[in-house]
Amino acid sequence: MATIQVDGRSYEVNEKDNLLQACLTLGFDLPYFCWHPALGSVGACRQCAVKQYRDADDAQGSLVMACMAPAADGSRISIEDEQAREFRASVIEWLMVHHPHDCPVCEEGGHCHLQDMTVMTGHNRRRYRFRKRTHRNQYLGPFIAHEMNRCITCYRCVRFYRDYAGGTDLGAFGANDNIYFGRHREGVLENEFAGNLTEVCPTGVFTDQTHSQRYTRKWDMQFASSICHQCAVGCNISPGERYGDIRRIENRYHGEVNRFFLCDRGRFGYGYVNRDDRPRRPEWRGEVEGTIILDVDEALDRGADALRGARRVIGIGSPRASLESNDQLRELVGQANFSSGIAEREQTCLARMRRLNRDCGLPTPTLSDVESHDAMLVLGEDLIQSAARLGLSVRQAVLARRDSLAESRGIPVWNAEAVLTLAQDTRHPLFIAYPTATGLDDIAECRLHLAPDDIARLGFAVAHAIDAAAPAVEGIDESTRATAERIADTLLAAERPLVISGGSLESTAILDAAGNIARALATKGRRGGLSLVRREANSTGVELLDGRSLEWALDELIDGAADAVVVLENDLYRRVPRERVDRALSAAEAVIVLDHQRTPTWERAHLGLPAASFTEGDGTLVSLEGRAQRFFQVFEPRYHRPESRIHQGWRWLQALRASLKRQAVPDITFDVVTRDCARRHPALAGIVEASLGADYRVSGLKLARAPHRYSGRTSMRAHLDVSEPRPPQDPGTPFTFSMEGYYGFDRPRREVPFAWAPGWNSPQAWNKFTDEVGGHLRGGDPGARLLEPAESIGDYADEIPPPFVPRDDAWQIVVLPRLFGGEETSSRVAPIMARAAAVALTLSREDARRLEVKEGTSLVVETSLSRLILPLQIDAALPSGLVGVPAMCEAALATGDRAGLSQVPEGEGGPS
Repeated sequence: MATIQVDGRSYEVNEKDNLLQACLTLGFDLPYFCWHPALGSVGACRQCAVKQYRDADDAQGSLVMACMAPAADGSRISIEDEQAREFRASVIEWLMVHHPHDCPVCEEGGHCHLQDMTVMTGHNRRRYRFRKRTHRNQYLGPFIAHEMNRCITCYRCVRFYRDYAGGTDLGAFGANDNIYFGRHREGVLENEFAGNLTEVCPTGVFTDQTHSQRYTRKWDMQFASSICHQCAVGCNISPGERYGDIRRIENRYHGEVNRFFLCDRGRFGYGYVNRDDRPRRPEWRGEVEGTIILDVDEALDRGADALRGARRVIGIGSPRASLESNDQLRELVGQANFSSGIAEREQTCLARMRRLNRDCGLPTPTLSDVESHDAMLVLGEDLIQSAARLGLSVRQAVLARRDSLAESRGIPVWNAEAVLTLAQDTRHPLFIAYPTATGLDDIAECRLHLAPDDIARLGFAVAHAIDAAAPAVEGIDESTRATAERIADTLLAAERPLVISGGSLESTAILDAAGNIARALATKGRRGGLSLVRREANSTGVELLDGRSLEWALDELIDGAADAVVVLENDLYRRVPRERVDRALSAAEAVIVLDHQRTPTWERAHLGLPAASFTEGDGTLVSLEGRAQRFFQVFEPRYHRPESRIHQGWRWLQALRASLKRQAVPDITFDVVTRDCARRHPALAGIVEASLGADYRVSGLKLARAPHRYSGRTSMRAHLDVSEPRPPQDPGTPFTFSMEGYYGFDRPRREVPFAWAPGWNSPQAWNKFTDEVGGHLRGGDPGARLLEPAESIGDYADEIPPPFVPRDDAWQIVVLPRLFGGEETSSRVAPIMARAAAVALTLSREDARRLEVKEGTSLVVETSLSRLILPLQIDAALPSGLVGVPAMCEAALATGDRAGLSQVPEGEGGPS
């Protein structure tokens, strides 16, 4: 620690910080533009000037840029010095010379760091009277709009995009006062984290184009603390609502997980909750009356009658539904009749991952922890496609080598340009074994394109090279042995090695190999980590409920062992072949489906009950690191659409259970449902501590969901009634559906639905809520860890697969995850699908040559159960003997199966 003086008062600060970061951590309002907690300092904007004095006798002092001056012990500075204030005011004036001053029509208005800093410096009059420089804007894709005339040349955009996220197609062009930030030619920004430019940019140069379609100012939106449902990473988000629609999603700071950044699927994949074709009222489909719309009581009566008349009811849960909803379904049908709703191969992998998290001897790192590892091995995952935010953390871990080099030479890590110049291309080692090219190949030391079984064999060989007690791999070739020894030596030499694997290739052999490496490192006393990627938002949590596989549930219906089924937020056609689902649902006498989307499974229901999406309900998810986190309801759907009968899944199931027993529906709160779930499942006991309870208050106040300037409440329902109704009440959470409540930053708390502080309206306001800038929330980061390693280390796995041998008559199927278009709900969103690559089968160049087919040719891939027709894409990296099938097509073709390939017969249709 260091002691510095600010305007005559002494403070203790971290000596590794610069003066700007130290002042912001202390709570001072010091304006800045180019500096960012995750990007460091470049001294480009000159806005953070302060007066620094040599010692107590120095009365003159000199102006320094706070972001470029270390917070050294004994430093004496003044923020309020008149010369410093005048300098900052002059800087903002010349930065604004070419700015259009178009706040009334700018989408950053009221949410803009430039506005905040302009007010903070006191700049309120425009003296420039000449012609302004203007630029032509570019089309940058479906996510981001571009308005270059608002640029103040802070360089944040290119520093994040190129230096942090690894993008290559955004740059700075020009010189002096004529700098242009954009692409060399207009087109879609290629990086999967480009959406963060909307928050990184301190002005309105890069704005959220999905928000533009139905724009609302920040102060007129209602927010809630929420969790991204688009993958298993568990990023914290702030969804904003107006008039019953979600208008945008922003990053919600969490010091252990996502911190400042989201992937583009998480940021822009929310549109499915606004779809016009969503089911909003219960539907009954009868053979005689067809489809009829019901009210709640009648729907419950019909549902209870249908279940009451059944011999046996099967419940099919979902990894995209909350723990509470899955638990209520389990209670409705009984443990013996409950299925997780996950296909058998994937469920087997999930069970294996849970066991490895317990007995591999290494902990599962948080995303923040991942960035501190100094050697990484990725087995069987393309992280940018399967767990993008984890992939971004791995990128930072690889690039962190430059920080250690800088520290060894006395260069502070916040001095970004000096660190980059010193490091050049020096990186921590990253090894990747995957069937084809991945999004992290550009920074990997070694890239191995192998079949799944060969990836597993490599992993087993690495484990044996680390610890001779691990089983050896028989018949391994010399090249693979040498590579395994090289990887083993690198992992052993590292202070914090990290092994990453997962279920994307649905190979338990790969998981066992990763587990063996982790056990070997733990046996050798290495302080490393093991991270295992799951597929969906609640895959980890639902597996902890110990349900049976989806195939088991369908077979029970097909065989007549059960004659009724309740399906929770799950499109079964996305998981197993269509013919099998059709047979099961046709055999059932009663099919009840709860969902918030009109899926093919919904269309087969006798009774459809409209469930709440994550924006309309409360629930708990468990992320891939085993962190239980709670998402809260953003708005009450009936307030804006009184005709809707949307309820949370767990409420529907609880009411259906009561109706089945001919009992009154109990009025219980979410906290009660969560406690009951934790009591029934010891592995989930920690979910009670995952977040604040409904009784939480700050000075007697509940927490506000809306900023204090929230306006227009009296007119929001004017098209329905001139009388203003009472705002919806929310006894189940610590939040209010209005601006009435606590929204400040001076009382630390774990749940912050939106970031605002006096004078700080932009996302930079998160600095006011953390214990130190870039640290943790002062009230503690939300969530509770459920998966911690046991003290004892499990035995090595010894089932090593034989090497993969290509065949002339059959190809092994590998399902390749896709960030855009590879997840069920976001694939129903137009901007996401506009960004998605074309759906195609992937073959090696050698196999395509042998089949005498060219790129774009339609091929039939056929197994014993099903067939699929898609155009061909040739991949030079893919090993011969494999056929890559894009995610969301895997229901037709099981991973690992052998399939035949042929050209589409003449006259047959195109892709199917």
